[in-house]
Amino acid sequence: MTKADIVNEIAKSTGIEKVVVQKTVESFMEAVKNSMVAGNNVYLRGFGSFIVKKRAKKTARNISKNTTIIIPAHYIPAFKPAKSFINKVKTHVKK
Repeated sequence: MTKADIVNEIAKSTGIEKVVVQKTVESFMEAVKNSMVAGNNVYLRGFGSFIVKKRAKKTARNISKNTTIIIPAHYIPAFKPAKSFINKVKTHVKK
C-alpha cells in the first residue's frame, strides 16, 4: 500500500476531499520525522511506537579490499508495533 492508496482509502471512508486528506497525512509524517530528528519517540496507542535506536560503534570488514573499517555509533529510526497490532496481523493475514 502506498501513500496515495492510504489517502484514497481515508478519503473514501470519511468523505473528506483527497487534497485535505493528503495534506493531513503529509503533516502527520512531517511531525513524526521532526520529532524523531529531535531525538523524541512517537507513541500511538494501539498502533505502535516510532522510536530512535542507538547503534553501537562496531568493526566491519570490506571484503573486496580486505580492510577493516570502524563504523561509528549512530542513531536509526525504527517502528515497534503494539501487541494488539501484532496479534491482529498474526491471526488475520492470509498469504
